[in-house]
Amino acid sequence: MTSHTPAAAADRTGVSIDTLRYYEREGLIGPIHRTVGGRRQYTEDDIFWIGLVTCFRDAGLGIADLRAFVAMLRAEHSAQDRVTFLRERRADLERRVAALRRAMEVLDDKIAYYS
Repeated sequence: MTSHTPAAAADRTGVSIDTLRYYEREGLIGPIHRTVGGRRQYTEDDIFWIGLVTCFRDAGLGIADLRAFVAMLRAEHSAQDRVTFLRERRADLERRVAALRRAMEVLDDKIAYYS
């Protein structure tokens, strides 16, 4: 089984070591295996979870939403529960994108006005 140091896991996932610790503390990943000396060792499965959490964070999900979704994935929730959760978050993102597009149009108008 391949294991990664915290630095290697951070490098592979594009997040800081502090973020890895934070994700673990919040229960979003892990529990992370530790050596006899207490050093964290990340597996490929951990790397996958870190990527999943990071993707959802990039999409704007908050920690509470992430905890809820991770709990769904780890428990015996139905696929429909997961789909419903994701569809609700997607609808939230669509609303945010629409608001950002409107804001960009206003900025474009101001740029044109001042140009």
